[in-house]
Amino acid sequence: MSHARRWRIGALVLIVALAATVAWNWRAWQGQAAVGAAYGARMTCSCRYVEGRSMESCADDTEPGMEIVSISDAPQDKAVTGHVPLMAKRTARWRKGFGCILE
Repeated sequence: MSHARRWRIGALVLIVALAATVAWNWRAWQGQAAVGAAYGARMTCSCRYVEGRSMESCADDTEPGMEIVSISDAPQDKAVTGHVPLMAKRTARWRKGFGCILE
């Protein structure tokens, strides 16, 4: 068997193993992403619209491991959205008398 053929077979086995790992774990990763996006949205919404702090100040309140969650603010709607690319997106909106509620 030639060196090039062994290389291609090894690469194919690696790709199949990687695809199987992603397929096997995708739902668990999606669940974790949804929880992270919801947590980021809810906590930042409370910081921003209940406590009245700036987005920059609220960024200091995140937990370790939340770096993958991006947070965006919609001041006109008093809403904050947490987003994990390709996996999850959750929005928390401030409601008078209730605080920040996840949609």
